[in-house]
Amino acid sequence: MRNKQKLVIEQLDKKLQPYFETRKVLIPERGWVSTIRTALNMTMAQLGDKLNITRQGVKKIEESEANGRITLNSLKDVAHAMDLKLVYGLVPKEGTINDLIQSKAEKLARKIVLRTHQNMKLENQGIGDEKIAETIKELAYEIKREMKKSLWD
Repeated sequence: MRNKQKLVIEQLDKKLQPYFETRKVLIPERGWVSTIRTALNMTMAQLGDKLNITRQGVKKIEESEANGRITLNSLKDVAHAMDLKLVYGLVPKEGTINDLIQSKAEKLARKIVLRTHQNMKLENQGIGDEKIAETIKELAYEIKREMKKSLWD
């Protein structure tokens, strides 16, 4: 990985750090809007008044959130109307962005090395498990260093 790219990834991981705990958050089945509105003892009509929409409009918003079809702008408007802040982020399922890149590089390297090893075995030129592991590690390092676009194929 080039120094500039490495620095960008390190900075991104630092920015995402506060979000890592959110991986543990379970989204309520009815969605956040309905759940929070209900917890605040706010009616659909009251939220509708704040949004300048009807009670039925609020119901549609809550349904669209529960179905995963709500827009970020709608969520932002609802959050503002309820004196909340919309927090939005994309985080790796596990670890950091750097860990994600490492994992993808290792997976690609393993695929390449094992394919090559299979061909070599057919020609009775196979190598031992230790050498395979070392080759995978070296190739993964190179793939990560070069940040090949093929990492994401």
